[in-house]
Amino acid sequence: MSEIRIKQVRSEIGSIPKHRATLKALGLKRINHVVTQRDTVQIRGMVKKVSHLVEIIA
Repeated sequence: MSEIRIKQVRSEIGSIPKHRATLKALGLKRINHVVTQRDTVQIRGMVKKVSHLVEIIA
């Protein structure tokens, strides 16, 4: 399977607890932190849920 790189671009401070939990599940811990995840439907859904806090790096 292919992989995607996800970068946190905004702080989780002030976001709702579900979004904080999603960032934690993705493995993101701080601004400018980049993680590599498998490109699955579940991961894409999590990224879409917190799309205002993260971006996908090509």
